Amino acid sequence: MIKVAMIGFGFAAQTFHLPFVAASTVFRLVAVSSRQPELVRQSAAKLGIYNLDVFGDAEEMLQSSNADLVIITAPNAYHYPLAKASLLASKHVLIEKPMVTTSEQARDLFDLAKQTQLQLCVFQNRRWDGDFLTVKALIDHGKLGSIRLYESHFDRFRPNVRQRWREQPGEGTGIWYDLGPHLLDQALCLFGKPEAITTRLLSQREIDGACDYAHCQLHYGNREVILHASLFNSASNLKFHVQGTEGSYLKYGLDPQESQLKSGRLPGTEGFGLEDEADFGTLYQAQNPDDISSVKVPTKPGDYRAIYHHLAMAITGQKPFPVTPEEAILLVQLLELGEQSSREGKTIPCL
Repeated sequence: MIKVAMIGFGFAAQTFHLPFVAASTVFRLVAVSSRQPELVRQSAAKLGIYNLDVFGDAEEMLQSSNADLVIITAPNAYHYPLAKASLLASKHVLIEKPMVTTSEQARDLFDLAKQTQLQLCVFQNRRWDGDFLTVKALIDHGKLGSIRLYESHFDRFRPNVRQRWREQPGEGTGIWYDLGPHLLDQALCLFGKPEAITTRLLSQREIDGACDYAHCQLHYGNREVILHASLFNSASNLKFHVQGTEGSYLKYGLDPQESQLKSGRLPGTEGFGLEDEADFGTLYQAQNPDDISSVKVPTKPGDYRAIYHHLAMAITGQKPFPVTPEEAILLVQLLELGEQSSREGKTIPCL
């Protein structure tokens, strides 16, 4: 049994971590660092977790807890010092995206993890979105031919700023550091490192507020990747539009797992991760410009449990974690280069 301690108990901890640890037969939550002890105990008890140690201070928890693994869900600006302290306390680490706010910090942590022979893993759960798994399968199986355009959106309708750290100005806040890592990681999974990046980042809801609009282009020779996130979309969300030499794929709507978790549905229960047939994407294929066929493509089941399965295998030495150090560092570099591109108003090479 892998004993788990968690730092932070906000939305990410309650929605994307606690239910999966509770449902696991491999992990057991033993400690949480939070300023909301009653909320922690009540939420854990609902999932059958009792006798939980709750600490008001992360450092005290790291020194006192016998946990093997620390899950870090604190605000992004604290990821680096908390991960470093966890590794120095001889704990494996699962860290929420974005891993850290600078590539120098990322390299430093992976060097430390290597020195201490501990696992440092980044929580890129959207690799196990059902719609992304479907896109990847279509590309891998050649259904679209050679890809010329890949467009991915993560849009929402939130016209008013909420009093959350993610939506306030600061280090590692805003939509580029919130949804950008999801969009970038999926693109890197499919196409690898781009040649250059062009990005436009804006604050549309408040002057001098946190970034709430991101439009990014990754350049790959004759292939173009467009990544987009905004908070003024009240219509159906365009998720994927992929164009290739043999066909195109068009998909609306977001993976259902987040909404299912928010409604209280637990991983592993009937229907979890399954998308409604009405939301299936459409594959368009053509023998010639005048003969285009279309067919609905069933969305593959999404399952965020996979990331915990891979985490357990990495900790027990069976198999490397799928988000490699090189991928994690590259993603943070692209976040930095995206900010530079927007600030300077130009395309930046990815050297």
